[in-house]
Amino acid sequence: MLIVALAAVGLAAGLAARQRIVGAADQVALAAADASRGIVGGSPCDRARELATANRAALAACRVDGWVVTVTVTGSFAGIPLTATSTAGPPP
Repeated sequence: MLIVALAAVGLAAGLAARQRIVGAADQVALAAADASRGIVGGSPCDRARELATANRAALAACRVDGWVVTVTVTGSFAGIPLTATSTAGPPP
């Protein structure tokens, strides 16, 4: 029973780490899109890199297409790489 409980705790921690990376990617994309529109200062990809670092993640890719920004953020949990991609921009 203890082994099952420990496995469940490990799985829950891994899922929480994955959600942290997904949330960081969304937040980074939104901030970079704001920078692309001039709502906040700085270049979109510099802004994305700063925010990814603040979220204990790394910016792996940043692509700006007008006001639309797509970012890929990476992190890890127990040596397992985690990656999330998010796109943000004005509504269509």
